[in-house]
This record gives sequence, structure tokens and C-alpha cells, in this order.
Amino acid sequence: MATTTDKAVVETVIAGNYVEMEADGNPNTVKSKLSKLFWHGGSVYDAWFSCASNQVAQVLLTLPYSFSQLGMLSGVLFQLFYGLLGSWTAYLISVLYVEYRTRKEREKVDFRNHVIQWFEVLDGLLGKHWRNVGLAFNCTFLLFGSVIQLIACASNIYYINDNLDKRTWTYIFGACCATTVFIPSFRNYRIWSFLGLLMTTYTAWYLTIASILHGQVEGVKHSGPTKLVLYFTGATNILYTFGGHAVTVEIMHAMWKPQKFKAIYLVATVYVLTLTLPSAAAVYWAFGDMLLNHSNAFSLLPRSPLRDMAVILMLIHQFITFGFACTPLYFVWEKAIGMHECKSLCKRAAARLPVVIPIWFLAIIFPFFGPINSTVGSLLVSFTVYIIPALAHMFTFRSSASRENAVEQPPRFTGRWVGAYVINAFVVGWVLVVGFGFGGWASVTNFIHQIDTFGLFTKCYQCALPPSSTVNVTAPPPPPQHHHHPGTH
Repeated sequence: MATTTDKAVVETVIAGNYVEMEADGNPNTVKSKLSKLFWHGGSVYDAWFSCASNQVAQVLLTLPYSFSQLGMLSGVLFQLFYGLLGSWTAYLISVLYVEYRTRKEREKVDFRNHVIQWFEVLDGLLGKHWRNVGLAFNCTFLLFGSVIQLIACASNIYYINDNLDKRTWTYIFGACCATTVFIPSFRNYRIWSFLGLLMTTYTAWYLTIASILHGQVEGVKHSGPTKLVLYFTGATNILYTFGGHAVTVEIMHAMWKPQKFKAIYLVATVYVLTLTLPSAAAVYWAFGDMLLNHSNAFSLLPRSPLRDMAVILMLIHQFITFGFACTPLYFVWEKAIGMHECKSLCKRAAARLPVVIPIWFLAIIFPFFGPINSTVGSLLVSFTVYIIPALAHMFTFRSSASRENAVEQPPRFTGRWVGAYVINAFVVGWVLVVGFGFGGWASVTNFIHQIDTFGLFTKCYQCALPPSSTVNVTAPPPPPQHHHHPGTH
């Protein structure tokens, strides 16, 4: 069979292109060395940092809230289960990317100034209908992903400085996050993704240790799970946590050798679990049912320099994650208006600005930090990164010829093609019924409840009442300003 030699040729083609791409007249000066260190990242480690730091950001703060809805046992099991499921679908996306890229490079297509995206992979392998569906889900998900980062910024800074309400903070951070238009591609997030991972690691361990030292509050109750609505809302937030691989293709494209990506996501997930499991379990152990009315874990821990440090680090990290979620949107927009191949950084940055405005606007309309994660998880993440990749893999390799010529054969321990098909069918079934069906029903119900309680455009979501009230207040905050008597709802 010629496939093995083909494979070797293909790999050298891919690697060759990357080497050329880098060697394009780069003099070996101090400046170029520095820029290589901080700016030009394309190694396996860069991809790992990007995956791990992108996967867990503000979700770290809402996982204890999910545990209070699920109970301890279900919380731990769902994290492990969705961690595995997420790693499998990220692997599928990477296989489809390498397949698409290899087919195109056999046709002598050059990707030197072009970033391959997920919808192009679907287009090249399965045609335009798949492309349209993939594009719609991916863009909507990344749009709301960016919105969530903005809401999280305002929600967090409020715990350090409550002189301004959360809506004003959202205006300010919207302007700050707009600066991500100047970062050309994922390869340039090298130093940021590394710092991002350090920041989430610090925050996770701060939450864990601070909760253990704080001890359990008086009369702590761990009554979860009590209601089905809350149970599935919590489960869907965890689905959202491990659905951070909508940017897999862009991260892979930023690597010098994308075929090395396969296990990176799994290793990143294992690391992320060492952060999410102890922190969520510890905070839930300490505060129990109080978390049901506090979707941000910071709100229950006493103020201290260490907590302020964690809040500030999470803010910087949210800025990075905003860039991660928004960069693919910038690419799509550039391609739509024909600016993607443009060499001028400033022109591209100016062209990208219209993408930030709707994100800003949505963050001001729906400031429901926590419930919005679950809603996005059930309606968008479920399709974008679980159902569509699994179906795409099944359809791409449905003929025996395509399976024989596949660049990447499924691993032996999963049972080769039969095993892959069984796992894919299970992923589609499970996520469709539990994630989209039950999860969609529960999180939309919860979301509508938040709108009824607080109203759209609410000035300060889940802010405490005036200073007389302490942390023990579990009643929802007063409704928006225009109702003068708090008893309206």
C-alpha cells in the first residue's frame, strides 16, 4: 500500500511549509529573539498552554454554584465524564483538520497568509450545507463566549471596587477588551496563554485553601440535588466548561506541526481537572446551599489581599480569554469583507472593530453571570463542539475508501473504526438528549426566571443589599430601578 509513503510525504509537506513560513527573512537579532520568546509561539507547549488556559477561565468561579445544584457526587462525576467527552471531540476536530489540510496541500493550496477555520474544514470535507450550520453555531457560540467574559469582568471587579455598578464596569471593560483587535492570530498569544494558566492555577488553589481555612459556615446544608431544573442547569454548566474547544482548529493552525495536537487536549483537560475538582468541592463543602444564590464564588469568601489578588488575576485572564473567543470571529469577519489576506496590521485592526460592538451591547442586556453560561452551554456548545464534530467524523469517513485513505486512523484502544462510530453515536445521543434536551429546558427556564427577577439591562446583577445586610442574605437583590416598591415580583 502506498498510504504509508503518502503519509510520510504529507508530513514533510506540512512541516516543510511551517519551516519556510518561519524562515522568511528573519534576521537573528536580539529583537527577533525576544519577539520569538514572547510573541511567536507554535510549539506543542504553546498549544497546551492555549488549550488549558482557554478551557478554564471564569467557569472556575461558577463551578461551586453548579455543585450546589448537582450535589457533590454528581458534580465530580459530571466533570470527569464531560472532561473525557470533550477530549474525544477535540481529537475528532483535530483529525478532521489534518484530513482537510492534507487533501488541500495535495492540491498545492498554500495556507501561508490564511488561517484555516472549522467551517472551512466542514466545507472542504462535507460541502456547503455543513459549512453554513457549523459557521452559524460556531459564531453564535464564540459571540456569547465573548459576552460571558465581559460580564465576568464586571462581576469580578465589583468585589474589589463597588463604587461603580456592574453595568458601568461593563462599559469600561468593553473598551479595554476592544484592544484585542491588534493581536493578529493565536500564535501571538504565547506569553498570554502561559500567564493565563498561572493565573487560573493561583485562583483555583486560592479558592480551595481559603474555603478550607474558612471552614464550614454555621448550620451549613448540602441539600443538592433538589430540583430537576437546577440539576440539569448545573450539569449543563459543566458541559460548557469542557466545551472550550471551539477554537481547536485555530490553535492547531498556529502550531508548526499540527499533527502533534492529538493528545494535547486530553493532557490539558487532566490538568484542568486538578484545578476545577478541588476548588469546586472545597467551596461547596464550606458554604453549601448558600451558593444557590451566589453564582460567583468570590462573593462568599471574606475580603483579603489574597482574594483581591485572585480577582485581579482573573480579570487579566478574562481579557485573554476574550481574545481567544473573539479572534476566530475576527477571522470570519475579515474573510467576509475580504481583508483576511491584508498585510497591514492597523487596517485589519480597524476592520475588526465592528465585531466588538454587538458583544458589548449583549453584555449590557443580559448581565446574568452564571445562568447565561448554562444557557449557552445547552443551546450552543452542545452542537458546536459535541454533536457537529461527531456527526462530521461519521459522515466524512462513511465510505470504506475514505477510511482506508484516512491520514489518521482511530486509535486501537477505542476499537478502530467500529469503536469510533459507537463512541460518536453515543456522544450525539447523550448530548442531544441530556445536554440539549433536558439541559436546554432547565437552563432556559432558569434564565427566564432571572429576567423576571432582575429585568433586562439590570444595573447591578446579584449585588448585595445596602451595607446593613451581610453575606447571609440569600434573598434576591431588589428589582431594577423603575419599580419603586420592592414587592413587585
